[in-house]
Amino acid sequence: MQTTLRGVGVSHGVAIGEVRHMGTAVLEPPAKQIPAEDAEREQGRARQAVDAVAADLIARGNLAGGEAQAVLEAQALMAQDPELMADVERRIAVGSTAERAVYDAFAAYRELLAAAGEYLAGRVADLDDVRNRIVARLLGVPMPGVPDSDEPYVLVARDLAPADTALLDPTLVLGFVTEEGGPTSHSAILARALGVPAVVALPGAGELTEGTVIAVDGSTGEIFVNPSDEKKAQLEAAAAERKAALAASTGPGATADGHKVPLLANVGGPADVPAAVEAGAEGVGLFRTEFLFLDDNRKAPSQEKQVEAYRQVLEAFPEGRVVVRVLDAGADKPLDFLTPADEPNPALGVRGLRTLLDHPEVLRTQLTALAKAAEGLPVYLEVMAPMVADRTDAKAFADACREAGLHAKFGAMVEIPSAALRARSILQEVEFLSLGTNDLAQYTFAADRQVGAVSRLQDPWQPALLDLVALSAEAAKAEGKSCGVCGEAASDPLLACVLTGLGVTSLSMGAASLPYVRATLAKYTLAQCERAAAAARAADTADEARRAAQAVLSGE
Repeated sequence: MQTTLRGVGVSHGVAIGEVRHMGTAVLEPPAKQIPAEDAEREQGRARQAVDAVAADLIARGNLAGGEAQAVLEAQALMAQDPELMADVERRIAVGSTAERAVYDAFAAYRELLAAAGEYLAGRVADLDDVRNRIVARLLGVPMPGVPDSDEPYVLVARDLAPADTALLDPTLVLGFVTEEGGPTSHSAILARALGVPAVVALPGAGELTEGTVIAVDGSTGEIFVNPSDEKKAQLEAAAAERKAALAASTGPGATADGHKVPLLANVGGPADVPAAVEAGAEGVGLFRTEFLFLDDNRKAPSQEKQVEAYRQVLEAFPEGRVVVRVLDAGADKPLDFLTPADEPNPALGVRGLRTLLDHPEVLRTQLTALAKAAEGLPVYLEVMAPMVADRTDAKAFADACREAGLHAKFGAMVEIPSAALRARSILQEVEFLSLGTNDLAQYTFAADRQVGAVSRLQDPWQPALLDLVALSAEAAKAEGKSCGVCGEAASDPLLACVLTGLGVTSLSMGAASLPYVRATLAKYTLAQCERAAAAARAADTADEARRAAQAVLSGE
């Protein structure tokens, strides 16, 4: 009998196939004592296992490239954390085996993370994955991971670690479903980059029986268990219709009546550029520069290394717009040479621009490198600061850009409610705004973007979040300046129409989402988008806002 479940759709498309569950987690090693004379050997085993896992994560990152590479390199740094390793060696010195010492040390660190505020609590799943990989290597058992199968399947898991998601084979993994996670979790972001249909935050996903046929609609978040032939045909027809619409939609982003909405790509480095160009991106709306700084957690990359990497991206978009976000360090992206190790709540502490203003030499080097990288190129370079709270922040960043001799537009990211509320004030110092809807939702609703239990508050359709977007767009229009969206909200085709109706002037997203958004925007006029936006803001819940906008655009 067909039943329907609902989670959160995070990656467009339809997948129909049999359920295969993620490999089980590593069992807890036995707590047994070792003789004192074996301690040195066990410590050596632990170090070798940690180094091997870190090397494997880096190798997986190199294969995956782009944003996945940055995520996996961050996991490798987590594996080799000096304090964690020191704790492991202390436990071995008093009689623990290597595997038990790793298990207990990671458990203690896990408790600290879980209690350390929203951002770091969201890294628990990543930490668990690193622990499981190290313990599996020490025990000599298979690594946890995706199942072996010669036939295509739908992968079901409690959560997916970045190391697994980054290297999914789309020819075998038709789609995936997780019990945890949210629309802006690492797995969701990487699923969109891979173009794999995905649904997260599905209660009871683990109870789906192995081998059961399910249909996954990554657009609506619906899961159809044992779908009827009629339902399969309906879903496949809808998918074919979407595919045809995508193929027919080319050129710059615009509404049906010709209102231009530049469609830009989010990139994590040079490796993401080919997909963005192929998808027809009109430029880059968010160039995350963290990937360079994660190579070595102990020091910043040289100016020369930065120039080389930045120029590769700038050269790919001649006469296009490239918006670079300067280093966003802190919270879930700690760097030993920059971020404090003892903050009680890093997500609300020294991160983003605050970190850079505390280390002006790092900011100056990056801005100088960007200026040199753009020399002689016809690209329209724009540089923005993360986590801008007020006009004082905006002025400090603009002054730093000018002092570095940077000939570019200076902008501010709106990720904190105060920035949206005082957007006109901030725009007295900078030339554009860019809304990071992932963090803006997190701070607006006090809801960690990595925790499935609060995913409804991370839904970008929340009317309160739309109100903040509207405030920012209205302020930019009043000042004659631009206001884009570079958060994951822009990748939802229906929401892209609503954002356009709110007055947003550009949309930036993962390359895989560009064709969907382009095709959908082209179906509606600006007036229809404005009516849909008004209807969404008049709603009280995210679901009501989505339905109201859909009703307006479908003419109901």
